[in-house]
Amino acid sequence: MSLLLMVLLYVTECVFTLPAPSRVFMESVDMRHVLKWRPLQAACSTAVQYSVQFQGEFELSVLNGSWVDAPECQLTSDPRCDLTFDLGSDSNYSLRVRACCGAATSAWTELGLPFNRRDTVLTAPEMSVTAVGDSLEVSFRKLPLNAAVQVTVWRRDHEAVVHWMPAEQRLLSVSGLQEALYCVRAQTVLQDQLRSDSTDKHCVSITGPDAPWRKPTAVSLSVVFTAGFLLAVFWCVAHCRPDRCKTFFRKEPLPHTLRPDWVIQIPMSPEEEELCERIQVCANPKTCPPEDLRP
Repeated sequence: MSLLLMVLLYVTECVFTLPAPSRVFMESVDMRHVLKWRPLQAACSTAVQYSVQFQGEFELSVLNGSWVDAPECQLTSDPRCDLTFDLGSDSNYSLRVRACCGAATSAWTELGLPFNRRDTVLTAPEMSVTAVGDSLEVSFRKLPLNAAVQVTVWRRDHEAVVHWMPAEQRLLSVSGLQEALYCVRAQTVLQDQLRSDSTDKHCVSITGPDAPWRKPTAVSLSVVFTAGFLLAVFWCVAHCRPDRCKTFFRKEPLPHTLRPDWVIQIPMSPEEEELCERIQVCANPKTCPPEDLRP
């Protein structure tokens, strides 16, 4: 018996030459499940890599206790594994991780207790509230999967109204409100069993309904006013009398600095001057004076 035990210990030491990962724990917040462990402090010529497996009720009862590899966490150097989409039911899951360095591998280290996603920690949702006419628009930045949001709306001296919204919707509109100050609170609810803390109170003022005819009417009036103004300007220009137009459109004289203070004269030579000769025309040639007496 002792010889068999020594052989088993020898084989174990030969197979598992790396220490197993330690401090394995699950961090689950708002339905995001991340398995974490302490990085291995062992001498290794290459980077230490890790592999993660899980086992749920289906694997335990139907698949004869087999383990399933986490697809995104095989031979990874990151000492964490996001199992949000792998743990897809409300059953208990066993989880384990081991280290690898080249051909050497460590033993599996299992999570201390089985994990159930219903054990996640819900935080208060990130909420913003705006007033649009006679409506409140309540929007949320990020919500857990498979959860719902309970939104409570109230005004002073009136009973609060509770609205339910699925997490996939992200936006809740509450319409038909009167002119008053309304306040809103919200909390995340998971299967009516797990609730987050409530958000702080957000209060906004409702100023009344925004009539649907207001915007089209304003646009139409702007177009009619602009067209009338342009038509009046064109009519005035077309029917303006010259004396009236001069009063409106005066021609300003040139500034003194732009006026030319020199006179341009082009001298002409005597040869270029035009020569004129007086010619006398007579109807009767007999009465015309001789050519030598003509002036």
